[in-house]
Amino acid sequence: MATRSTTPGRKSGARAAASSRSPGDHEPTWTFLSNHSHVLLCLHRDPELTLREVAERVGITERSVQRILGELEEAGYVHRERVGLRNRYRFRTTAALRHPIEAHCRIGDLIRMVEERLD
Repeated sequence: MATRSTTPGRKSGARAAASSRSPGDHEPTWTFLSNHSHVLLCLHRDPELTLREVAERVGITERSVQRILGELEEAGYVHRERVGLRNRYRFRTTAALRHPIEAHCRIGDLIRMVEERLD
């Protein structure tokens, strides 16, 4: 039986977030929104976050954030522009969500829905 090796002392995003909870806390195993939407929402709120900061907030690796941003950029949902040593991200809020069930909604609708509850 093969085992998966990990770097000692380093936990993946979900495991790291779960281990920071106290023993009585509920540990969610799934969420309603995907990591793609979490990355999008983080960067919409603060377009100059670093990949590391986004990774910490979402609970995934920096490499995963980089992959997700590449996919969002390739699909035309996000545009990256270089400002000095940092990147700034802009979103095409009129772009439709991808799944047929929510394709009638736009990225801007998702952002507004979540932002209304955060403010």
